[in-house]
Amino acid sequence: MKAAIEREIKLGAQPGFVLPDLEGAVPGATTERGDERVLDATYYDVHDLRLIRDGVTVRHRTGDADGQGTWTVKLPDVAGALDGGLARAELELDGPPGPIPAEIAALVASRVRTGMLVPVARLRTTRRRLLLADPDGSAIAEVDDDEVDVLEDGTLVASFREVEVELAAGASSDVLAAIVRRLRDAGAGEPDPKPKLARALGPRALLPPELAPVALGRRATAADVLRRAFASSVRRIVEHDPAVREGDPEGVHQARVGTRRLRSDLRTFRPLLDRAWADPLRDELAWLAEALGVVRDADVLLVRLRDAAASLPPGDHALAENLLGRLVAERSEARERLLRDVLASERYLRLLDALVAGAASPRLDERAEGRAKDVVPGLVRRPWKKLRREVAALGDDPSDEALHRVRIRAKRARYAADVAVPVVGSAATKLAQAI
Repeated sequence: MKAAIEREIKLGAQPGFVLPDLEGAVPGATTERGDERVLDATYYDVHDLRLIRDGVTVRHRTGDADGQGTWTVKLPDVAGALDGGLARAELELDGPPGPIPAEIAALVASRVRTGMLVPVARLRTTRRRLLLADPDGSAIAEVDDDEVDVLEDGTLVASFREVEVELAAGASSDVLAAIVRRLRDAGAGEPDPKPKLARALGPRALLPPELAPVALGRRATAADVLRRAFASSVRRIVEHDPAVREGDPEGVHQARVGTRRLRSDLRTFRPLLDRAWADPLRDELAWLAEALGVVRDADVLLVRLRDAAASLPPGDHALAENLLGRLVAERSEARERLLRDVLASERYLRLLDALVAGAASPRLDERAEGRAKDVVPGLVRRPWKKLRREVAALGDDPSDEALHRVRIRAKRARYAADVAVPVVGSAATKLAQAI
């Protein structure tokens, strides 16, 4: 599977718009007309359009250089976000139309969950390309003038035109800004970050995502604070699921943090929760956290042992490599178990369904409707008091097990303080930092 980061800005274009000469738009750059292409793409989503609402697309497209077509998944890339534009991780797999390949389905499994991917739109795009290169001939950007037809059962139901400016890998965002200025001067519309699919599907595709951030106003309730914290941690698990499947250590770390925070939040807010709903969720999250933890612990140990091995005398390197090789094999086995027994299971998908539903409508009692400023500080004090008691009981020569219990208590107290920050402010921030 091929992977790249796509950085682009889309601009609307009226029927009379003429793509301007871009010579000189970027100092020293040259332009060359690319071949015209007709691209035929079928997009897939769940019936409620949860993927496109979250900025995710799955499609099969023909008309590129490869005749059989390409399956593509695009995932938001927050780190590369552009003002007025899109930054997405683009993962491609060559192959013909038909059943969605397992590798493609896995990349969106945490969002699809127990739902089903179905065709939701077919777009036929006539693309006229303009290629920009630096003085050395290296690509810096591609400008695509796209005329898009929206088809239903082969019948044209809508059309629109847009201009895309996509940066080449390694090119500066200043290049993007310079090209956009030239296009705007020639009459192109404002930058519009909506993907083609969102424009084709209309208002339903622009509804808020399932796990939209929860804003807290002055009248926020304890329930609002819980929903905010819950949605944030569930989103962390869902968004890092593809990286976990790809074997990325940071993805494993972030997914594990999400499960830990959720379990901590369910404990912190326990007095306000329906225990018959919350306790089974905590148990299932413990199951997930354990499977992630085996892989994560191996990742951490590998980093530490590799650093330590580098400082050994030359005669000990062979012994260190033998030890590291055994740990790599154990990590590989743990990852295979995680993929096979957890991420590929109905149990995991049902858990994600329950978490997403819980983020929207957690089961709470009436006390949760009290003002957050009155209710939340008392909830945060509970794990802090437990941490203080645990530390006081350590004595002068605590065991490793006792210190480990303190570490767990400290994480719970810190997570609780983090939840309180939007309500309490700097005092909660300072407490979290001190812990």
